[in-house]
Amino acid sequence: MGVSTFATPVAAQSIGSSFCRTALAQTLLNIFQVIQFGGPLVGGVIALGATVALPTVRRSDLKREIKTVRNQGVVWGVIVAPLGTTIIQFLLNNVVAGGASCSF
Repeated sequence: MGVSTFATPVAAQSIGSSFCRTALAQTLLNIFQVIQFGGPLVGGVIALGATVALPTVRRSDLKREIKTVRNQGVVWGVIVAPLGTTIIQFLLNNVVAGGASCSF
């Protein structure tokens, strides 16, 4: 009897560098790079823009909202995005089979 196609491993479950050539690995790498570089960049731009715009605003309620935007940009760009990067890197290297050979 021949080997059934149901008994062969899925490409994402293969061991080693064969996983690195799959579309799933490329998608995971793209998501990782967007979070790694895009998060701090967007958060920093929002925080910097809010800081620059703050002296030009006269209304106190609008000034309070701009300060909130600035604080959220710093929190999401400086704290959450790098933490998310670390978590995703851990998952890709330790949980995904063959992920360690792709050097995520």
